[in-house]
Amino acid sequence: MLIGQRQVCSLASRHVVIFGVGGYVAEVLARSGVGTLSLIDPDTVSVTNINRQIIATTSTLGQLKVDVMKHRILDINPACQVRTFPIFYLPESAAQVPLQGADFVVDCIDTVTAKIEIIKQCHSLDIPVITCLGAANKLDPTAFRVANLFATHTDPLARVMRKKLRQVGIDSVMCVFSDEQPIKPTPCNSTDPPSDDFHNEPTPTISPLKPKRITPASNAFVPAAEGLVAAAHVIRHLTALP
Repeated sequence: MLIGQRQVCSLASRHVVIFGVGGYVAEVLARSGVGTLSLIDPDTVSVTNINRQIIATTSTLGQLKVDVMKHRILDINPACQVRTFPIFYLPESAAQVPLQGADFVVDCIDTVTAKIEIIKQCHSLDIPVITCLGAANKLDPTAFRVANLFATHTDPLARVMRKKLRQVGIDSVMCVFSDEQPIKPTPCNSTDPPSDDFHNEPTPTISPLKPKRITPASNAFVPAAEGLVAAAHVIRHLTALP
């Protein structure tokens, strides 16, 4: 009713590749009727994911994230073709994830080397891509917006990526970023389990004399909001909506 029957039917023929199993991205694309989804992520569900990842529950602990997400997608839309790649994506493993023929790529990971490789591959194949920036240490889910990476501010990951992309001759890529200044998290007790999630903020230290990693802090609503914004951008692009 919002986009028309023709556009709904066209989504069934589209293929979107999601790096990092952005759970809310995959959720929206599955519920919107995208016909083929490729999921790339080497990790298993951890207890530290439960506060924010849609696939993380006590019953899915220890399972591969791509498998859990595939099961969820097929429970939503049994007609969806779901391809899973439980690998750590880097330049040396890029050939294991063929992108040819994809209609859109969504980057939800935090490894800079991998993010740059994804963008390079998409650039060479002329595939539209959107990269998700920092969601850790933030509280405002309304601060996310879509912009050219080279026109963003506030996010330190974007600054690093701009420099590296210029070195390979790329000066334009769409991203989701927050203009909220990150909050310095309170250090957890040393017995707390470390986070294994994909986060993008630089890690502060407690003392210049005895550096100690502070786990990036997160919540249920900020990463979810970023995923929803990214997925909305994909659907609007694929259906040529304004």
